[in-house]
Amino acid sequence: MPPIRCLLILLFLTLYGFQGSYKATALGVNWGTMASHPLSPPKVVELLKSNNFTKVKLFDADPLVLEALSGSNLGVTVGIPNTMLKSLNSSKKVAESWVHDNVTRYVSNSGSRVRIEYVAVGDEPFLQTYGEQFYPFVIGAAINVQNALLKAKLESTVKVVVPCSFDAFLSESGLPSKGHFRADLNKTMIQLLTFLTKHSSPFFVTISPFLSLHQNKNTSLNFALFKDTAKSRNESHRTYKNSFDLSYDTLVTALSTVGFSRIGIVVAQIGWPTDGAASATSASAETFTKGLMEHLHSKLGTPPRPKDPPIDTYILSLLDEDQRSIAAGSFERHWGLFTFDGQAKYRVDFGQGLKNLVNAQNVEYLPSKWCVVNNNKDLSNASASALEACSSADCTALSTGGSCSNISWPGNISYAFNSYYQQHDQSADSCDFGGLGLITTVDPSIDKCRFPVELWTSYSHSFQKASLLRTIILLVAAILVS
Repeated sequence: MPPIRCLLILLFLTLYGFQGSYKATALGVNWGTMASHPLSPPKVVELLKSNNFTKVKLFDADPLVLEALSGSNLGVTVGIPNTMLKSLNSSKKVAESWVHDNVTRYVSNSGSRVRIEYVAVGDEPFLQTYGEQFYPFVIGAAINVQNALLKAKLESTVKVVVPCSFDAFLSESGLPSKGHFRADLNKTMIQLLTFLTKHSSPFFVTISPFLSLHQNKNTSLNFALFKDTAKSRNESHRTYKNSFDLSYDTLVTALSTVGFSRIGIVVAQIGWPTDGAASATSASAETFTKGLMEHLHSKLGTPPRPKDPPIDTYILSLLDEDQRSIAAGSFERHWGLFTFDGQAKYRVDFGQGLKNLVNAQNVEYLPSKWCVVNNNKDLSNASASALEACSSADCTALSTGGSCSNISWPGNISYAFNSYYQQHDQSADSCDFGGLGLITTVDPSIDKCRFPVELWTSYSHSFQKASLLRTIILLVAAILVS
């Protein structure tokens, strides 16, 4: 081959190799474990595989979950909680220990290894509501984790990323061409993007048409749902027909403004909840997800990045989680494609050989019993008892716009009682409520308001023990490096 041709090919690969290695768009899903009675990890892995998902993103590195993923051949992103960032930033030894315990030991097992692709440093540590609680430690933590992977000789196969929140970038005018990172993040973002580019890692980010709709009254539901009837938005010679493209190009502009116009983008979280808010319904979630899939499969990209869609896209999320924080809204516990017990909420074709979602099989439940209010008792204090029950149990379906928001008193009291009763494994004393509760074998569900029966699982207890152990380890590590 002539030298000049070799030189041109080398120059092309140098300039575009980073982007070229990411042309194959893949679909993954987020797997959260913030549930009082989670499906067992082997059952969830079976659910992932039966639905032909090829990638899964975790929010932590739970050993029971990673063991279940061994030999599955799923591409895995393991997460580091925000609470660990300070200690990882302060100590290389803590980073090396974490990588050894949560990465090396799983990828080195040749027979049933876990195919870990990414280590996500933090869980949206730049979220505006966190203030400066986490982000001062992000870059140092990422560097120490990267060096630990280098020491373990894993840096070529496992990439370090930092999942960024949907509010890390914005455009006050609503025009994508005016997109920029938050002023308080600009310096940190340049440092992060420099780090990611140096190590050929993509930019992980949340794109959330639902949250844009929820927080911005100027956005229409049809525009968020990819509907053809939505009114387009025009900017110069660009036309935007949906909220996703608008947000995506706002991010692209923000990246370009700080000098990183060609870095690869991974949509780390995108989805639509099905309960806990007026626009959070199964029908809307189905419309949104179908629209998103059609859009991604078209591979059209957006005006600034034509035919250059996201590298990967991770749906939020696989399952509902009744212990997830509801600081942002009651809908936070209802992002799942599947209900807590692995049953599909709606029909959708992900274009992966299946026309519809496949339910979890052989799910074991607690007995068919519910706790309801005893109508033969004095119910003058029933509301206070229900509020107490909801302080620890999941009553988000009763929220305004929720699937149970229309049931009348005392049906809503019964819902609260049952939620508490199920969370406490149907123990008799958890349906007492000062004599106001009554255990029944007649399903009290009304129309779309489902009174659940929880899962029978020993995993919930072993998971709680493992979580407690991890918390203690993190606290000890933080004390040692402080």
